[in-house]
Amino acid sequence: MKEDAEGFRSEDSDETVLRAIQEMMLSDGDRISLSLLLAASELTFYRLRSRFGILEYWLKDPEIHEIMINGPDHIFLETDSGIHRSRIIFNSTEELEEIIRSIAANVRREINERNPILDARLSDGSRVNAVLQNVAHNGPVLTIRKFSKKWIKMADMISSGAANRECALFLKEVISQGCNIFISGGTSSGKTTFLNALTEYIPENERVVIIEDSQEIQPFSIRNIVQMECHTMNMLGQGKIGLEELIRTSLRMRPDRIIVGEVRGKEAIDMLQAMNTGHDGMSTGHANSVAGMLRRLEAMCIQNEGTPLQAAAMQIVEGLDIMIHMTRFSDGRRRVTEIQELTGYKDGEYLLNPLFLYDSKNGLYRTKNHLKSVKFMK
Repeated sequence: MKEDAEGFRSEDSDETVLRAIQEMMLSDGDRISLSLLLAASELTFYRLRSRFGILEYWLKDPEIHEIMINGPDHIFLETDSGIHRSRIIFNSTEELEEIIRSIAANVRREINERNPILDARLSDGSRVNAVLQNVAHNGPVLTIRKFSKKWIKMADMISSGAANRECALFLKEVISQGCNIFISGGTSSGKTTFLNALTEYIPENERVVIIEDSQEIQPFSIRNIVQMECHTMNMLGQGKIGLEELIRTSLRMRPDRIIVGEVRGKEAIDMLQAMNTGHDGMSTGHANSVAGMLRRLEAMCIQNEGTPLQAAAMQIVEGLDIMIHMTRFSDGRRRVTEIQELTGYKDGEYLLNPLFLYDSKNGLYRTKNHLKSVKFMK
């Protein structure tokens, strides 16, 4: 990450900062490092010239993956080494609010006290959430997950320790056989990144439809591909297109495989029904374990009126084959910690066959049950 412009983070005006830079450049006294001087100059340029102000300073830094702004003077940045508090702050709440409004205007949306929440995507694909201070008491909150332009391959997952070669070979085999795969995990555990890496194992002759709330998946190895994204309602309350509608539409596109970036609600039943009608599928969801994800899917399905619990459970068992769980550890590393085969449902409980498990001593290891898989690898 670029060196912060320390000394240029107070509520001084931009003119004051510029004068300070000029004085340092002309001074015969103490020396200032070139990197610090360049950082201060770049920061001032963005504050004066950029539509997004100093936010652009972080958006252009390739080492920053996520920007978390909790009010004008509490800013946290996530890099490969973890989450760090920024020494650069906004001059005022008004400056931060103006930048949030500029983001909304840039995507033809409006954010104000009557509509204080913004979910949007920048032109580069970065995902944006903003909440104004009439909802967030510590000031306007802005969270940006930057869109990675790098295609993450399974080899990268292995080199980072997120998975191992044995696990990758197994997943390559089950994907080629058309097994339906679901990836669970907590927030920022690497679910979408791992799903993206798995797309390189999809046979090249398949037609693939990808459906996401906000576009994040980059399947560069797939030739016959359709990518669709949800659409929020406009200022008149019209034009909303949700995951359910896109999943149903995808069935008329002659897909071989349907990938749903993440399920959060009643669209889960549409996804499972698609998987139960001859379409191979992949998806992700938030949960603390594989068992917890299965219960969450149940809850999502029964949000649809007329869907009883038993019917939802049968849809889940018939629709899903392999459950993968990702965990984000305290040191920031993200790893596969469970791969389980869903084999059935009995007496209100899901039957799971653990294929790969993780512990601190052995890492991710293949279990003896790996050879007893009942759905595939026969």
